[in-house]
Amino acid sequence: MVTTGLRIIYFGTPEFAVPTLKALIDSSHEVVAVVSQPDRPKGRGQHLTPTATKTVAVEHGIPVLQPEKIRVDAFLSAVRALRPDLGVVAAYGKLLPEALLRIPRCGMINVHGSLLPRWRGAAPVHRAVIAGDVETGVTIMRVVKELDAGPMLAAVSRPIGPDETSPEVERSLARLGATLLVEVADRIAAGQAADSPQDAALVTYAPKVARGEGAIDWSLPAAAIHNLVRGLQPWPLASTRLSGDRVLLHRTALEGDRTSAPAGSVVRAGGDEFAIAAGDGQVIRILALQPEDRRVMTAREFLAGRRIAPGLTLERG
Repeated sequence: MVTTGLRIIYFGTPEFAVPTLKALIDSSHEVVAVVSQPDRPKGRGQHLTPTATKTVAVEHGIPVLQPEKIRVDAFLSAVRALRPDLGVVAAYGKLLPEALLRIPRCGMINVHGSLLPRWRGAAPVHRAVIAGDVETGVTIMRVVKELDAGPMLAAVSRPIGPDETSPEVERSLARLGATLLVEVADRIAAGQAADSPQDAALVTYAPKVARGEGAIDWSLPAAAIHNLVRGLQPWPLASTRLSGDRVLLHRTALEGDRTSAPAGSVVRAGGDEFAIAAGDGQVIRILALQPEDRRVMTAREFLAGRRIAPGLTLERG
């Protein structure tokens, strides 16, 4: 396919947006500017840290725009002055106003981390893992005023492994989305892009993850608890309380064995074995955990020097 390169303005902020940005930089298209969220303080010292996409843009000499507000005339005028043919959005972090959507000649397209119309919204990967979905993917869609509701241009799927965490799935989707986005941009440049409407009857939503979602309810089935541990990474993490102390869970495993012990009670605690009864009578093993304000430990490291008797009950964290 022979295409004339498009002038692309790129909207993206975190690591998820980096593979697509790099792929566009290496393509036949020209990234005329990167728009990211403003730099924020991070770490113990609260030092101002550049966003992931800004770092890549600066390395390649691409102008970076970081407006606090995207509806103001000054920013809209700056975008118009760039004369973009196409806008590309990947985890930018804000809804784009209609005045901005109308500026690129070919409109704006988005790299979304789900198989739309399932999981529209801010946290599609987390919600898919928490729900126990066995498949997810990336959809390239046109950006419209309604949240993630635009017609679809392409999609690619991948399985979700039973022990994969949200960051692991997200990194894979970022790579898949990068390749697919460039293919779609090529088709748009060649006038060969075909839109497909979303099925409104199949829509589900993926709201932003909240801190309070991490507290484990041990009366839930073991699989639901395991999915919560996988899905709430890297933040806020699933948590429980052991003898009053809050503990964050990083890795768990489903072993398939059953117990008559009450939900939340310790079934085994010794060596590498830290096994807890779930609400459905199945046992869930804790493999890696972190006492609050301490480092992440294996079960063996955590249990060393601690006497945790079977029957002790873990409480909602």
